[in-house]
Amino acid sequence: MKKWIVFCVALISPQILWAADIQATLEWSQRVELSTPISGTVQSVYVEVGDRVKKGQILLSLDDAFLQAKVEQTKSELTRLNAEAEEYRRELDRVLELHERTIVATTELDQAKLSALRSQSIVAEAKARLRQNQKVLNDAAIRAPFDAVVIFRKAETGQSVVTGLQSQMLLTLAKSGEMIARTQLASVQVDQLKTDQVVIVKIAEKNYTGKIKTLGLEPIKTGDELVYLVDVVFPCLETLRAGTPVMLQLP
Repeated sequence: MKKWIVFCVALISPQILWAADIQATLEWSQRVELSTPISGTVQSVYVEVGDRVKKGQILLSLDDAFLQAKVEQTKSELTRLNAEAEEYRRELDRVLELHERTIVATTELDQAKLSALRSQSIVAEAKARLRQNQKVLNDAAIRAPFDAVVIFRKAETGQSVVTGLQSQMLLTLAKSGEMIARTQLASVQVDQLKTDQVVIVKIAEKNYTGKIKTLGLEPIKTGDELVYLVDVVFPCLETLRAGTPVMLQLP
């Protein structure tokens, strides 16, 4: 009889383990540090820490007057080169017609073809310069890569930004709308879980429904134990703080 009782306890003990809440810590589901690939002077910063921003929204801009001028100069140059290329094309058509009537020599036709081809090549190079200058102009502004909340700002109006081997971080964003509750579990516990399993995240008096996003494969040593990271992602409309302790009710 005693052996039967011990056996029953062994069977139900894993369920007792999961009935208890497990402590976890809030982390950002996605966090990015933003800078610019070009040097310049900060002209405007449009956000503060805690602001929610939309994907594509301009967060910061450098003084781009010189870059704007380069773009306009390249556009003007391209207009001129297109006109020249059109003139060479018309000349080629004229020479080709005369050559068919045997009025001009083949060498003159070859020269007209070469001039037309060279003009087309010059136009293509000018178009490439315009795209490059427009890209540099676009890089003078920092835009939100996704819907996010501003969690750190290191940029001020008038600040010099110097790019080099290492980018100069100006703003830090965290993805809004969802967070991660991270915990550490022993391998025997992790083996009972699967990704996408539903998990209840308890924060203060409020419960959130989340799903297991990742189950760690590489152990972390804590004292004499080996544990694995488990991340639970859950949606949240309000602003929460990373590092906040929470409780997880695992399946």
